[in-house]
Amino acid sequence: MDFSFSAARARRHFLAVAALAVAGVAAVPAAAQDAGKKQLVIGGTAGSNIDQLQAGIVPILQRKGYKVKLVEFNDYVQPNLALADGSLDANFFQHEVYFNQFKGDRKLDLTALVQGPIAPMGVYSKQRKSLAELKEGDRVALPNDASNLARGILLLQQAGLVKIKDGVNPLRVSELDLASNPKKIKLVPLDAAHLPRALDDAQYAIINGNFAISSGLKLSDSVLLEKTPEQYLNIVAVKTKDKDAQWAKDLAAAYRSPEFKAVVDSKFAGYAKPAFLQ
Repeated sequence: MDFSFSAARARRHFLAVAALAVAGVAAVPAAAQDAGKKQLVIGGTAGSNIDQLQAGIVPILQRKGYKVKLVEFNDYVQPNLALADGSLDANFFQHEVYFNQFKGDRKLDLTALVQGPIAPMGVYSKQRKSLAELKEGDRVALPNDASNLARGILLLQQAGLVKIKDGVNPLRVSELDLASNPKKIKLVPLDAAHLPRALDDAQYAIINGNFAISSGLKLSDSVLLEKTPEQYLNIVAVKTKDKDAQWAKDLAAAYRSPEFKAVVDSKFAGYAKPAFLQ
């Protein structure tokens, strides 16, 4: 008997069977695979965002049979990159204005799934007790990413400290768009995560709520909280291909549930919320 021929024939038979097996897996509809997905990895930034996931969303998903791993981030860049490369199934840390700008700039195929609460941006100070004590030439630190920089300047306008030029897109305001700055405030754009530390040098700092809370500040410590517009509410983001998956529907339902509303009302008082959580 020609053992080499038999071995070759056996190998071809094995490869054919293996190919059929792989084809069989590939033939399983994506929806069927999604329906069986019970392990989720969700990212959030330190402070109020990861706290909301831990206290309010994870228990709901666990009761539906999911195993959930949370990944904490300390910046606004990595959570979307990790989502796009498949390291995360979803993230919860950003408002829609930032999300749309970031995914557009980076050409990421991501989708907003559902809105959620956000800790309001606020003005904080260690050197002044109120905005009434602001002096000419005071330094005001604020986020340096375009969407939150605009948001911070709008907050200064809300306080009557600056006036933005007419006709400027309020979502894209920068330091160059001030019509008046009577106190000659010096704006100091910094990475959002570093703003709590800026309180040692600047007279005021405009800090995103999640980073204020993660640094030990309370919303009540602020000298001014924003009246958060709807476009600055947090969103849950997923890859566009996953938006109709059963696990994504369950995640969205968790945010809309009475159980989550109860957690928000009891543990996250003062947060800006979408209408369905009011």
